[in-house]
Amino acid sequence: MKNHYPVKYEDVAGRVIEIRGEKVILDSDVAELYGVETKDINRAVKNNKNKFPSGYITPLTAGEKSEVVKNFHHLEDLKYSPYLPKAFTEKGLYMLATILKSPKAVQTTLAIIETFAKLRKLTRNIKELAVTKDKDAQKPLMRESGVLAAEILDEGLETIGSETSVEVNLAVLKLKHIVKKGKREA
Repeated sequence: MKNHYPVKYEDVAGRVIEIRGEKVILDSDVAELYGVETKDINRAVKNNKNKFPSGYITPLTAGEKSEVVKNFHHLEDLKYSPYLPKAFTEKGLYMLATILKSPKAVQTTLAIIETFAKLRKLTRNIKELAVTKDKDAQKPLMRESGVLAAEILDEGLETIGSETSVEVNLAVLKLKHIVKKGKREA
């Protein structure tokens, strides 16, 4: 399925990080995706506190902030901010969508929902691959995982081929999937 939203899956997926074992998007990235200022996102949350119970938004600690600045180049500007960023969980992002009503907000929300769904499916496939020993059962999982990864990472090109290999070393699964992208020759 082609993405017809102005925000692409890869734009969203590139902003999903893991904090405390949960996939989240920081408030500054949420604001960028929605085309507003971070203060606008935080104001919307503040004005609707009852919609964001515990587990929907998590403020980062100073140590976590330093860690994300160090590990994610696109978050480098956070080191100059006196504020601790807030991390929106998937539930928090869904709730935010009920507040933000512009056409861009609706389109961005659709892209976020699709991306989280694809990331969940890809994660399930990888876990299943780790326990599936039957090569015939692994092949469709690897194929589907490759398609999902390609959709998440780049929708502008067609898949013209793929290659997958699986290595299992002492209970550690290594999955290598190469997706060949390009323009199909007419």
